[in-house]
Amino acid sequence: MNTAPIISKVWSFCTTLRDDGVGYGDYLEQLTYLIFLKMADEYARPPYNRDVGIPPEYDWQSLKSKRGAELEGHYIELLRALGSRKGMLGQIFTKAQNKIQDPAKLYRLIDMVDDTDWIMMGADIKGDIYEGLLEKNAEDTKSGAGQYFTPRALIRTMLKTTGRAAVVVPDNVLFEGGAGETIRRKLLENTNLHTILRLPTGLFYAQGSRPTLSFSTIMRPARTRGRKGSGITTTGPISTIR
Repeated sequence: MNTAPIISKVWSFCTTLRDDGVGYGDYLEQLTYLIFLKMADEYARPPYNRDVGIPPEYDWQSLKSKRGAELEGHYIELLRALGSRKGMLGQIFTKAQNKIQDPAKLYRLIDMVDDTDWIMMGADIKGDIYEGLLEKNAEDTKSGAGQYFTPRALIRTMLKTTGRAAVVVPDNVLFEGGAGETIRRKLLENTNLHTILRLPTGLFYAQGSRPTLSFSTIMRPARTRGRKGSGITTTGPISTIR
């Protein structure tokens, strides 16, 4: 199945919403909620006939049947109600909020999602669509998200027999908490991270962005934590070559 038209359509709508102040992350979040609801609707129908646990008053058809301010209000209530449910459903919609303030554009997004049969797509195809959106976002210099995107070709290279690779990461991965700490922890726990090379600012992206080149071998090191004098910990800064 050719995913390019779907990726192009989804990305085009992202550009439209960005003019209204809806960022890429917010758009992807809303798209995820809507695709989940659409897939739940597909599974509830023949030949699957599954009970997905979504109340009829908050299912996909309830969204499709409304317009304008009524749709916006219902979508807000739907997210709140599903977020209060127990189990996996509640976890998926925890603290979910509507980020699309224009009801007309919310309806267009719902219509776009409704136009695709998501269950018929294999997991790889949906993965290709998601990766395609990440790649397009990385190519968009205004978003600044390119520093977080690792192309699939590079990932495949890292999985070859030698398992050796050099990866460009944002400089803050070495020091910050949150996502930076998560990446740093994974690198240290799952690879032999032997060299860190800090590069000049503005080399790949913006003038104020300083990239870092990390060299590693895909293997679990015998000892990564607690080495005396190494300066390397899973929560602290990594020793670097400047």
